[in-house]
Amino acid sequence: MAELALLALNSGSSSLKFGLFLAEGGEVRLAYRGAVEGIGTAAGRLWMRAADGKDVFDHEHDISKQADAIEAIAGKLHELPFPALAGIGHRVVHGGPHLQEHQRITPELLEQLEAAKNFAPLHVPVALRLIRAAQEYFPGVAEFACFDTAFHRTLPEAAARLPLPERFWQAGVRRYGFHGLSCEAVLHTLGGDVPRRMIVAHLGNGASLTAIAGGVSVDTTMGLTPTGGVIMGTRSGDLDPGVLLHIERTAGGGVDEMEKLLDKQSGLLGISGVSSDMRKLHEAGDNPGAKLAIEMFCRSVRKAIAGFIAVLDGLDLLVFTGGIGEHDAVVREKICGGLGALGVVLDASSNAGHLSTISAASSGVRVRIMATEEEAQIARHTWRMLRDSGAAS
Repeated sequence: MAELALLALNSGSSSLKFGLFLAEGGEVRLAYRGAVEGIGTAAGRLWMRAADGKDVFDHEHDISKQADAIEAIAGKLHELPFPALAGIGHRVVHGGPHLQEHQRITPELLEQLEAAKNFAPLHVPVALRLIRAAQEYFPGVAEFACFDTAFHRTLPEAAARLPLPERFWQAGVRRYGFHGLSCEAVLHTLGGDVPRRMIVAHLGNGASLTAIAGGVSVDTTMGLTPTGGVIMGTRSGDLDPGVLLHIERTAGGGVDEMEKLLDKQSGLLGISGVSSDMRKLHEAGDNPGAKLAIEMFCRSVRKAIAGFIAVLDGLDLLVFTGGIGEHDAVVREKICGGLGALGVVLDASSNAGHLSTISAASSGVRVRIMATEEEAQIARHTWRMLRDSGAAS
C-alpha cells in the first residue's frame, strides 16, 4: 500500500491547530504541524513547522473566522510535496447523547450535530462550519469526526448521572466529559506501561482532570458542557447553582448573558481582572488579583486530584499535560505541594527542568509531564477508520 497523507484539524476558541501526517501500514507519522492563532484578533499568526522543527513559514494574518482559516491552510498545503490527501480528521468537542463514537462524517451525522448544538454552543457550531469549509476546499476527501466525549462513554452511572430527576437523565442531561482525545494520546504514549490507577490533568485555557482505572475513564471533572469542573482561563468551572439563580434574580440578562458571563468573563480572567493567560498572571508579580487567581486555580486542581485518589482507591501515576500542565513548573509545584499526605512528592530540580518524570524518589506516586498530542490521536483514528471502511485501499 502506498503512503497516504492525513490532515488532522483541532479547533480552539480563537485558534486552529493542524497536523499533516503520513500513513502506511499500521504506522502514522508526523510530517508537518502548525496553527492559525489569534483568529478574529489584531495579533493573528499563521505558522507551520516540519517534523524536525524547521520553520516552513511563520507570518501575520488577519483571518476573522475559524472557517476562513481552512482556506489559508489549504493554500499552504497545496504548496508542499506530499502524497494525495486521503482523509481529514476533525476534533469535535461534543456530539450530544447520540454521537459518542469516532465515525465518518455523513449528511446524517451533520444533522445530528446540528441537533446537538445546545450541548456545546461555543464549540459545535464552530465544528460544523469547519467541516463544511473543509468539504469545500478538499472536495472528495473522506472526513471523520473524532469526539472528545468518546473516551468517557465508560463512565459508570454513578459518575455520569447528575443529581436531577430521572426525566433529565433520559433526555441526555448527564456528565459527558471532555479532553478525551488528550487522554487517549497519553495512553497511546504509555503503551504497555499503563498503570492500574492514574489521573490525567489536562491544564490549559480549558482544563479538566480524568480518573482512569485499568485504561478506561471512570470519572472526570467536566460535566454536561466544557464549562464545568475546575477553574479555567475564562470559564468558571463548577458553581453552586444557587449562584446562577441569584445572579438572574438580581442582575437579569437572560440565558445569553449568563452564558457570556460563565464562558467568557469568569475563571482566571474574572478573578484576576488581568488576563486569562497564566503566563501573564505570573508576569503581574504582586498584583493581588493575579496571585489570587493562581492560588484558586491550583487549589481547585489539587482538590480534584485528591477526590479522584479516593475514587480510584489510591494512585500510581499522575500526568500533567496541556499548555499549563506541560510548561508551568510553579503551578505544578503549587498543585502537588498539598498532596504529600496522599503520596505525591515532586523533585524540585526535575520539575523546574520540565523533565519527563518529576516525582521524587521518595514519592509513592509517579508524576510525569507528557506532551498533548491530540492531532496525532486524530490522525491515528482517521487512519484506522479509513482502513476499516476500505477507503484506504
